[in-house]
Amino acid sequence: MYWMEFLTVALVHLLAVASPGPDFAVVVRESVTHGQRSGSWTALGIGCGIGLHVGYSLLGIGLIVSQSILLFNLFKWLAAGYLFYLGFQALRARPAAVGDISAGVPDEPRSRRRAFTIGFVTNGLNPKATLFFLSLFTVVIDPHTPLAVQAGYGLYLALATGAWFCLLAWLFSRSRVRAGFARMGHWFDWLTGLVLIGLGVRLVASEMA
Repeated sequence: MYWMEFLTVALVHLLAVASPGPDFAVVVRESVTHGQRSGSWTALGIGCGIGLHVGYSLLGIGLIVSQSILLFNLFKWLAAGYLFYLGFQALRARPAAVGDISAGVPDEPRSRRRAFTIGFVTNGLNPKATLFFLSLFTVVIDPHTPLAVQAGYGLYLALATGAWFCLLAWLFSRSRVRAGFARMGHWFDWLTGLVLIGLGVRLVASEMA
């Protein structure tokens, strides 16, 4: 009965998750710099961040945040500050050793908790995700759809997001791919840092929809 609605939700989510953003940038950097394990735990953190958005969308908290300029701006500044932090951390990264660059050897993996936290906070503090899931659960999904079915949609969204970014973590941690990025030397860290800072600036400059 709800298959068409589910397919619509899945399609909208696919288009959203496939577009590059902060989640994509941090997964690529973690996978290239620290290897597949760190990238995968970052991806799992992002998936759990999706679960957070789904949870408060179902509870209606997202509607409150979206209607309060003060709360929205506070949320936006927290997210931008975290992106700035990640960006400056990337800019401060040391150049890789020549031997490591030629072999494409990743740095020491991050702890699981640290990698997971990076993914969770990056996604959880993204106000664009707040508005996306709010619109998804108020416009795309019929309000008369049973709460259990909506929760099932949310579970799918979290699992699909985690699986997508785990796939990216696997791809960008492959030896040839990592070696290709490594040949860029310190420029890769600088580029990633500038992208993250740029996303933060764009977030700060954006107006509340």
